[in-house]
Amino acid sequence: MKISLFIPCYIDQFYPQVGIATYELLTKLGYEVIAPLSATCCGQPMANSGFEQEAKKVYHHFVDDFGQADVVVMPSGSCTMHVREHYDVIEQTKAVKNVRKNTFDLVEFLFQHGLKKLPKVRFNAKVALHTGCHSLRGLGEGKASELYGPPESALRKILQGVKGLEFVELDRPDECCGFGGTFSVTEEAVSVKMGQDKLADVQRAGADILVSNDMSCLMHLEGILRKQGDKMKVMHIAEILNS
Repeated sequence: MKISLFIPCYIDQFYPQVGIATYELLTKLGYEVIAPLSATCCGQPMANSGFEQEAKKVYHHFVDDFGQADVVVMPSGSCTMHVREHYDVIEQTKAVKNVRKNTFDLVEFLFQHGLKKLPKVRFNAKVALHTGCHSLRGLGEGKASELYGPPESALRKILQGVKGLEFVELDRPDECCGFGGTFSVTEEAVSVKMGQDKLADVQRAGADILVSNDMSCLMHLEGILRKQGDKMKVMHIAEILNS
């Protein structure tokens, strides 16, 4: 299987090591991976800010880059959800339909195709898991407390094979971190308070590292941690699996 890798813009700009880890992990699993250098953004920031008409140009550019791909994998549940669900506002050409059908979050892809291939990894740490809202409620990578559904966390299932890793249990594992993209700008105080509440749960549990499949959530929470003077690390799941 040939994989086309999309690196979200905020990972490219702020967390390039996550993009590198994702690429290296997929190649270790035996996949041929290509990453178009012309790729930019999925258009989610513009659309969430109320500029979806302007975002359509970005949508078309994404389709130009990935419309012929067998599979598109990206280390972001929110970007995956946006491509899959919100590209319905442009003409549904064969390329658009192909992109919407065959775009997967890394965790979603590994859960469906890669669990038996994962490399043997040892990572000695106590970790807390955070599944972003798009992944949890949109992609079904776990169970939200207000919904009926499978209780299994895809993040946890994948990481269970990592030797030395100890999970700590949160009181509210499905609680939103408060980031919400532009929500953190338009409702800054509410966003920060939600992040503080989320971190209080993680800190109470005694985690060394907070792990997620969405660096946007972790970027928000890491900022609060540093403001608090807390040295807890945040890591994308790809970094652990590729370690």
